[in-house]
Amino acid sequence: MDARFLGIAELVEAPSVAVVVDVMRAFTVASWAFARGADKIVLAGSLDEALALKARHPDWLALKDGPPAPGFDTVNSPGLLRSMDLGGRTVVQKTTAGTVGALAVKEASLVLCAGFVVAEATARVLRTRGCNGVTFVITGEDGQAEEDLACAQYIARRATEARTDAAEFLRRAAASRAAAELAKGVRQGAHPDDVALCLELDRFPFAMVATSEDSLMVLRTCAVPDSTDAAAS
Repeated sequence: MDARFLGIAELVEAPSVAVVVDVMRAFTVASWAFARGADKIVLAGSLDEALALKARHPDWLALKDGPPAPGFDTVNSPGLLRSMDLGGRTVVQKTTAGTVGALAVKEASLVLCAGFVVAEATARVLRTRGCNGVTFVITGEDGQAEEDLACAQYIARRATEARTDAAEFLRRAAASRAAAELAKGVRQGAHPDDVALCLELDRFPFAMVATSEDSLMVLRTCAVPDSTDAAAS
């Protein structure tokens, strides 16, 4: 598999297949939202768009980075979201990196959004669909986020080598700037368990695919082929 690892600003054309990685915390949060029963996640392009969507759909749940703010139901924290009942709900998500990265590649034929919690499921989709050229979008820190790069490289390796050991990739993510800032409380709207939750390898069995629906970029869970498929052997 030909894998490229690019920051958002380096995307000069729409890739055929894109894996948008935001470990801490957008797509870990999205994974938890689905695990807590969410039906779909609308990726908003701005805070104003998120609030406008919420105003038109009062039953939707809106979340954002940083501290709580008027109009938003919660913040971008897996530790806070994991106790919420989102059964059948639509979530509107706006973050500084993950949602921006997904919207930047909305013209791609396949857009997967990922973190460590759905790493194997994401790699399995790439394997079984025979994706030869994949662009991994490193969303954090202008493409320099070590936790996102480590996760992207791990998924790329797993897509071709099913027995890849995750330990070194997780170690890099745990030592990242984002992990340190979350642990020290530098980033607002966080829970003490956020770092640990973001580093839970393969916590969930699904992948997440973003597609355009009625002019919106919508994230949904994706059925993942059985792990015994021939490509994984």
